[in-house]
Amino acid sequence: MTVKHALILTTLVSALCRCTTKQTAAPLVGTWELISATATEKDSTYLTFDPKNKMIKIINATHFAFLNHDLGGGKDTALAAFTAGGGTYTLADSVYTEHLDYYIDRVWENNKFPFTIKIVGDTLIQKGVEKLEKLGIDRVIIETYKRVK
Repeated sequence: MTVKHALILTTLVSALCRCTTKQTAAPLVGTWELISATATEKDSTYLTFDPKNKMIKIINATHFAFLNHDLGGGKDTALAAFTAGGGTYTLADSVYTEHLDYYIDRVWENNKFPFTIKIVGDTLIQKGVEKLEKLGIDRVIIETYKRVK
């Protein structure tokens, strides 16, 4: 075999390997739409999901971001709503911890929020504690998302 033939063979094998190797993203990576949410403080559980708003969470390999706005197009200033936040996250088994670097209310920034997550089909369920002593917040939240992409 000549050097030329060896180079051609190496190139073909390399190309075949790239074609047959399918890289799959982690199941958490994607775009998720919030479909339900509850919070429990002390002995009271209440809905925090508002069907008049739409919220998505976008998760890539290292970062997350969430965007939430009213479905009325923001035309009625009394009902117009927008919030957003994001940062980095870590994932160890089923423990997903958000490190909130950006948020519309700066008091929430630079805090960590650990959640236990479960993915079943195209549904993501995350449960964890939101605790901010500065604001007197100490609640368990459960959020359910449906995969958009």
